[in-house]
Amino acid sequence: MSEAASHSTATSPAPPPPTEPTAGLLTSLDPLLREWLPRQRWFAGKGRPVTGFSLVAATELLPVGSPAAGGPHGSGGSKTGLLHLLVRAHQPLVPSQGAATHPGDCYQLLLGVRETLPPRLAPALIGHVAEGPLSGRTVYEALHDPRLTDVLLEALRTQARVGELRCGRDTRHDIPEGLVPRLATAEQSNSSLVYGDTFILKLFRRVVPGDNPDLELPLALSQEGCLRVPAPVAWMVADLGRSGDPDGPHVLGVLQPFLHGAADGWELALSMLSKGEDFTAEARALGRATAEVHTALTSALPTVTLGRAQLEALVEGMTERLEAAAQAVPALRPYAPGLRTAFSALADLAAEGRTWTAQRIHGDLHLGQCLRAPSGEWSLIDFEGEPSKPLAERRMPQPVARDIAGMLRSFDYAAHSLQPPAADWATACRAAYCSGYADVAGVDPRTDPVLLRAYETDKAVYEVLYEARHRPDWLPVPLAAVRRLATDPCTDTTP
Repeated sequence: MSEAASHSTATSPAPPPPTEPTAGLLTSLDPLLREWLPRQRWFAGKGRPVTGFSLVAATELLPVGSPAAGGPHGSGGSKTGLLHLLVRAHQPLVPSQGAATHPGDCYQLLLGVRETLPPRLAPALIGHVAEGPLSGRTVYEALHDPRLTDVLLEALRTQARVGELRCGRDTRHDIPEGLVPRLATAEQSNSSLVYGDTFILKLFRRVVPGDNPDLELPLALSQEGCLRVPAPVAWMVADLGRSGDPDGPHVLGVLQPFLHGAADGWELALSMLSKGEDFTAEARALGRATAEVHTALTSALPTVTLGRAQLEALVEGMTERLEAAAQAVPALRPYAPGLRTAFSALADLAAEGRTWTAQRIHGDLHLGQCLRAPSGEWSLIDFEGEPSKPLAERRMPQPVARDIAGMLRSFDYAAHSLQPPAADWATACRAAYCSGYADVAGVDPRTDPVLLRAYETDKAVYEVLYEARHRPDWLPVPLAAVRRLATDPCTDTTP
């Protein structure tokens, strides 16, 4: 993590290596994890049985059987352990007998270990271990236990190194002791802890080797002085080079300032819409914030030029996704010929010699990834990108039109929260957002309608497939956009 290293001072001396878990640890936990892991909201392999586990790394952050951590949330009396595990869950590629097995997603688990679990921690129960090194003890989700989440913050504060785990921090920011932790409940694919309304620690559950953009990009933006993204204060990684991993460390968590009192952009939009309140001023401000982030990213990180070969590959991918979605969702098929023209028009411009600039972007931008402070200032969060996509793909430079298209689709979704849908509200917000973007960037995204239409079409096709599989009641929302995009070569945000 070169970016992280540039902010770190010398770390504190490494403590003695932790006691190595015995070979039977994972075997003893296997039956409990098979039952518990698939039920978690952040488990990515739902619908496919877990056929086994392999242990990637195990670290005792608080040795099992030791007195509980001291400090404001520890009594120091009962014996409590904190195990940090990286576990690979093996699953068949399709839920059928004899199917090929996926190499397995790697998950970060933080397990508390006690002899008995107090009633207040009953919802965190994973199970009782019957055999192996933890025989007779109770294992539970450690993030519900303030004693153990204190241990995590202290490790970040002191830049601890424990086994293969390494914590770094930006020492320009103070991390006080004694901040009261609480587990956030709104996360989907990760888990977050809020410490005293001062910091929020985002813990990645499904982890992969390499530079996670949710740390990489906010660090780069911090160096550029961009105030639209909370700057990382500390981070935790796993150095697994001794295990033969050639792809660098696994980023496990990022500590950032907690924006106390900030409103979630999606919830704010729905609230104002339900009251009949105008949202265009907020949309315009959000467009300016997006452009500020994009502009800072062009200064912080390299850009590339996309020519004919790159655009042909881009169009090919969009077309393939359309064909696959049309096969899976019959309601999409009548519109497929019209939607293809959105992609072929882009290919035609590339064939004529048109080029576009690509840069690092947010990658999964929508109203729910934006926070408005009580002062009215907007911030962008969650730069991880689409977690289902490979890391290399999420880190590729792309035209800013992809982010813009994602936000335009988000306004459309908000408008459909009312019945009948507030189509005029969405149109006004889309136009205001693009105008606000132009205020800062100097270029209105609507002046490149072919590129914007292609990205919005690609996003709508993805939404059709997602809703058909997971939320059929929402399918009419992207289908309405599909009808518009298939018949009108211009978006409804033309300046």
